[in-house]
Formats: sequence, C-alpha cells, structure tokens
Amino acid sequence: MNALRQRKSWIAILLLALLLGGCSSRSPQETADAAPDEVPQVEPKGKVYYTYFDTVSYVYDYAGDSAERFDDRSAEVSHILSEYHQLFDIYHEYSGINNLFTLNKAAGGDALEVDPRLIDFLLCARDMYELTDGEMNIMLGPVLRLWHDCREAAEANPSEADIPSAEALEEAYRHTDISLLEIDREHSTVRLADPAASVDVGALGKGYATERAAEYLEQQGAAGYVLNIGGNIRCIGDRPDGSGWVTAIRNPDNSADDFVRRIRIRDTACVTSGVYERYFTVDGVRYHHIIDRDTLMPARYYDSLTVITPDSALADALSTALFCMPWEDGNELAKEIGNVEVLWLFPDGEQRGTPGIAGLTEEQS
Repeated sequence: MNALRQRKSWIAILLLALLLGGCSSRSPQETADAAPDEVPQVEPKGKVYYTYFDTVSYVYDYAGDSAERFDDRSAEVSHILSEYHQLFDIYHEYSGINNLFTLNKAAGGDALEVDPRLIDFLLCARDMYELTDGEMNIMLGPVLRLWHDCREAAEANPSEADIPSAEALEEAYRHTDISLLEIDREHSTVRLADPAASVDVGALGKGYATERAAEYLEQQGAAGYVLNIGGNIRCIGDRPDGSGWVTAIRNPDNSADDFVRRIRIRDTACVTSGVYERYFTVDGVRYHHIIDRDTLMPARYYDSLTVITPDSALADALSTALFCMPWEDGNELAKEIGNVEVLWLFPDGEQRGTPGIAGLTEEQS
C-alpha cells in the first residue's frame, strides 16, 4: 500500500466538499444585508504544494483577492511551511540549521543552539503533554521508530511483515520521559539527556506549522482563506457571504458510504485521525500508526476521531491524544479545555459527539 498516494486521493475528495458553491467578494456584514441574487460570485483561487510534511498542501482564497495579492500571500504561506518542515524533519539534515534530526543525532551529548522558533515549538509540545496528561508525547520517538520501521518493511515485503516485539517496545518506552527534553529558552538551546531518546512530532508538527501560516494570513488582514495541509484544515475567517465551508468526515469503512457526516465550519481548525491513514497488515490484522502509550500498540478505541477548535496545533494534538483515551476521559478533557468539539466514530459504527457537533452538522441529502 502506498500511504502517500492514498492520502492524496482522499485529500482531493475532501477538497470537493470544501469547494462546494461559489463565494462572494463582499464582507460577511455586507452579504448579510444583501439578497441572495445580489451577492456576486467569484471562483476561488488555489495553489498546491507537494514538498511539505510528506503530504499535499493546498492554499485557497475565496475572498476575491487579486491574482498578485494571492500569489504573494500563498508564496509566504509556502515559505512558512517550508521553514517549519525543515525544522521539524527527523529524517534529514539541512545546511546551516540544527533541526530535530540534528537533535536526535546528538542525544546524550551537549546542548544544541537552535532557532528560537524550534524552542517555541518544543515548549508548546511540553504544554500539550501536560494538557493531555502525557497522551500527546513527542518523546515517544523510540517506540514510534519501531512501528515505523515495521511498517516500511511490510510495505517493501508484505509476505514477511511483522510487528515489534513486546520486549523491544518496553525497552524503547524506557527512554520516552518528557523530562529528558531539556529546554533553555534564554540561551535558545535544547538537549536530549538520554542517548537512546528521540523526538517525533508527527502528532503536532503539521498542525503547529499550519497555525503559524494562518497567523500570517490573519496579520495580513486576509479573510476567506482555507489551508488544507495534508488534511489539517484551517479556515481563516469566513466565506465572504457568511456561509462557512462544508467539510466531510470520511467513513473509515471503505466498503460503506464515502462520508458519514458533513460539517460546516468557519474561522477554525478541523483535524481528523483515523485507522485508515497509515497502516500495515500482519496475519490478517491491521496495525495503524496511532500508538497508545499504555499498551504500546495501535489504539483500539475508535476508527476515526475529528477535533474542531480554533487553534490548529491544539486540534492536531488532541486528535491523537483523544484517540488514545476512553470516551469518558476524552469527553471530559474536551469539556475542561473548552471551545473544542469532537466527533468519535467507534469500530461498531456508533457515533458520539460533543454537544456542539450537532449544530455544525449539515443535513444529509
């Protein structure tokens, strides 16, 4: 199975839902007072990028910016994503910067001076660890590496696919304590105190970078933009006609209908985690990529989980953390945080949502 090709296909389908209908060049207040036939319709502009975070990234403008302004703004979004892609890369080095690959390689050695933006990100990751009581832990790298290697080996040779041994997983887990990540904001340095420790930011990095790009657009006064960074959706403002955008939640069961629910969103982030995104099969059992720290195995509570909240980094972190928590605990955490809506899809087809989900759901046609 080619996971990247599969993700590209479903991102394209998802965009069809996002692109339904035209949009107006007026502000929401102007269109609120206008009759429907008075609202001018414009075609959205779009850019696509294939080089960031091993996924496909889209930038869309529904507000009717000039071609020149859209080109400038989308180019800056691309630049922001590129810089964070390099900072967060755990597989490659880049000339002139100390990134997470460099940090992992230097584990157990001296502290490294890094870009202040990387310090800010690591501090955010530590905050997310505390917020989720350790369920979102970027220090889970040694465990995730074992699963990553098995997945790659299975894709290369499915007949010899295997999973990590319990002994190997338990040994790896011994090197995942968040205290091993030593951050000095004043001197802009970071150190991994254990030579066997490593950072993996797959549960947070993409959402964090998306939010930084959204911040740029907001600072520029942009409204009516949509970012779709590998399925991490971030809407900046609203459609100029005030109608928001409709995004579809995929049915995890490929044999059933394509989508289980359509949700209308505006000025927020929407992130979905699911068992269908990255997985491999051993002896007829599917092993996906979201690992439960309590079992060190793929989490089995849900088939899909969607988080809607204004901050894309928080949405990304929670989509992983809540996936690894019983519903009662995850629902309580969402209530404690506030301004977080969640849709849980269980393996037996049951759906549960926070109270606000019903108000965001579109009627099925």
